[in-house]
Amino acid sequence: MISSPRAISEIKKDLESFVGSRIRLKANRGRNRIIEKEGVLESIYPNIFVVKLNERKVDRRVSYTYADVLTETVELFVYGTKNEEIKIASANN
Repeated sequence: MISSPRAISEIKKDLESFVGSRIRLKANRGRNRIIEKEGVLESIYPNIFVVKLNERKVDRRVSYTYADVLTETVELFVYGTKNEEIKIASANN
């Protein structure tokens, strides 16, 4: 359990370089409910990060904790130079 704080800080550091980037978010909401959305990684804070989604012409912001990424409840993918998806901030990186 000692490695968890280090891992969370590494996830935060990974996300810092992608602020403002277009990302795809895959979140497990429990009971086989998995949502996939596209948005922009808007900002990061000490305990959470915020993704801005554009749903039906309405901007919506959702926030998740770095622990959500660590436990793989949330997966984030950024689009590379050739529009390929690259998984970022994985617990296994």
